Amino acid sequence: MYQNRDMGISHIKARKNHRCYGMGLGIIILDDVYPGFPGDVRNASAYPFPIQYEIVKGVDIHALVVKEDKSACLAPIQQAAKKLEQMGCRAIAAECGYFAYFQKEIAGFVDVPVFMSSLLQVPFAQQLIGPNRLVGLLAAERRYLKKAHLEAVGIKSDSNYIIAGAEDDYDCPEFKHLWGETGRTDPPGAIYERAEKDFVRAAVAFYNDHADMGAMVLECTGFQPFARAVQRQIDIPIFSWSTLLDYAYSVVVHRDFYGHV
Repeated sequence: MYQNRDMGISHIKARKNHRCYGMGLGIIILDDVYPGFPGDVRNASAYPFPIQYEIVKGVDIHALVVKEDKSACLAPIQQAAKKLEQMGCRAIAAECGYFAYFQKEIAGFVDVPVFMSSLLQVPFAQQLIGPNRLVGLLAAERRYLKKAHLEAVGIKSDSNYIIAGAEDDYDCPEFKHLWGETGRTDPPGAIYERAEKDFVRAAVAFYNDHADMGAMVLECTGFQPFARAVQRQIDIPIFSWSTLLDYAYSVVVHRDFYGHV
């Protein structure tokens, strides 16, 4: 835990327009009140690298996911991204896969790498498994995931993927208690064992419905606490927000290597 400083650092100098140093990933958080289990993007306790949150004011689940006209979301998201950049974050991510809609706009607005959605991993997964197998894209609610979301992160509409919604295709009632349009408890809450059982059942059913599935990408930030439990049942590559953020940090803060020959 208490490691020595990087001995390769002998001279420090300001980075352009950055206020803080030693920062990791900046994460844009919805202006919505609900908790997340460790592993959920909005739970900072499980990260092995520094996290800085910024709430995107006025943009909640309804505005980002449900509402058809998302134009009012752009300016607040840009403002949140710029603030994280100025804070000194080395890369910017978001907490909901539906932020994919704004991938190009935000990547073009700041000067640090931008990872707005776990769906960025779909084209990568497609390359890994080849053209004859499917990437299963498991979203929270399939009905809200539109062509614009997919195209914004480089997913070709005629390529080898299949979409399902954990909640609208397979039913995961425990998640509705956290963030559902209906069914959200007061205060929002969920029981881990029930949520895990719901999600594993949904993911396994999705896999079993498509015999040619070679990998699965989890859209929702609330899914990755249960990704390993899914992988115990279906032995295929599982991509989530967790795999994306680990990759994002390794890109902008490459590790040193210690060993011997």
